[in-house]
Amino acid sequence: MANKQLKPDIGGQAVLEGVMMRSPEYIALAVRRPDGSIVLKRDPYVSPAKKHKWMGWPFIRGAVSMIMMLGTGMSTLEESAKMGGQEEEEPSRFEKWLAKKLGKGVDKVVMGVAIVLALAMSIGLFVLLPNLIIKLFPEGATGGMLLLKNLASGLLRTALLIGYMIAVRRIPDMMRVFRYHGAEHKTVYNHESDEELTPENAKKYSRLHPRCGTSFLLITFILSIVFYSIVDVLVLQLTGYNLGSHYLVRVLSRILLLPCVAGISYEVLKGLAHNESGVCRALRKPGMALQLLTTAEPDESMLEVAIVSMKAALGEMPEGPLTPEGYVIAVPARKNGEE
Repeated sequence: MANKQLKPDIGGQAVLEGVMMRSPEYIALAVRRPDGSIVLKRDPYVSPAKKHKWMGWPFIRGAVSMIMMLGTGMSTLEESAKMGGQEEEEPSRFEKWLAKKLGKGVDKVVMGVAIVLALAMSIGLFVLLPNLIIKLFPEGATGGMLLLKNLASGLLRTALLIGYMIAVRRIPDMMRVFRYHGAEHKTVYNHESDEELTPENAKKYSRLHPRCGTSFLLITFILSIVFYSIVDVLVLQLTGYNLGSHYLVRVLSRILLLPCVAGISYEVLKGLAHNESGVCRALRKPGMALQLLTTAEPDESMLEVAIVSMKAALGEMPEGPLTPEGYVIAVPARKNGEE
């Protein structure tokens, strides 16, 4: 039975003490400050598919979404830190030197360095390290051996992902981010229902959502095993060259083919999320289970932040006063004695 989808998909991201929501028209970011106030920023949003039609084509849109998640995610984290009143760290001498040489602002250079470091860590942990395991297997260019090597590296990659998630849950600040992640999901469910957006209504919904980026990651990791195996066999049969015979060639091929895997994974995620058949519900379960690590139960104050962000993304911008930085004060600071 197909799921009736009457409302546009709303995407989001949890940050430290806040939630970002993205609708087809706006990106809204709401953050709770230490004084209890909620500050809000909203910007117009135009999807890449509206700018360039081909970016909305099936399979291509998944690769575009992966790139957007990285860029938007890093900039949202930086903006949320400013909105939360956190003091900015003094740029290093290297960052100042790089900004001068490139003729860019220090903020943009710092963001660029952060993205490069994040990419380097991701490639090292989830590409370089898992592919080292193939050295434990005997040399062989049969289809079965290629599948076995891809299965081993894929399982190690998935185990590293789960281990990483378990480790970061032990960090108090990250645990709060995971609680806001749960608030984001509950608020999206509340929006998709016919009920008013309130903390009381939102809290009864599940903190696990089928369109979550966590599910997207797991689908990508699983499909990569099959996809890379097919590519390895095809290259071997058509050219006689074994991609697994050289470590650097194998790693480079995995990085270059990642957008293809992401494109397929995105279509699978959308298909599973928008279909309520028994088979699709069963296939969604592994990704939903992994969200038990990346989400936690929020309190009503966290749901309030997520709802402020959701309403702004849907066009309901509050007319509150502005902070000196230009953010809207959607909810005023608590008075002395208030919880």
